[in-house]
This record gives sequence, C-alpha cells and structure tokens, in this order.
Amino acid sequence: MDPASLVSAMTAAQMGAAQAAVAAKLIRMNADNAASIAKVLEAAQQNMNNLANLAAGVGQSLDIRV
Repeated sequence: MDPASLVSAMTAAQMGAAQAAVAAKLIRMNADNAASIAKVLEAAQQNMNNLANLAAGVGQSLDIRV
C-alpha cells in the first residue's frame, strides 16, 4: 500500500469519527428537546385542569377594550 493511500484512509477514518461525534451530539440535543416539550405539555395540561374546575360563567364578562 502506498503512503498516499494510507493518508487517505486515515483522513477518511478521522472524518467518520467526527461525523459520528456530531451525530451523537444531535441525538442528545433532540432527546433533551423532546423532554422539554413533554414538560411544557404536562404543565399546560395541569393548567387546563385548574381552569376546568372554575365555576360556570367565570371570565365571560371581561372587558378588554382599551
């Protein structure tokens, strides 16, 4: 095997390792984002449950004109 082929193979291996590292980072970021979205949806559901317990008619005569 000539030296140019060895250098080419080593460069390709390093590029592959870098791509794998970037892919792993993106997967971790996506997992963190999914967890954050789940927390927001859970909080929204809890807020809706609190609003569901209000008496009928609450907030109907709210004047928001400026």
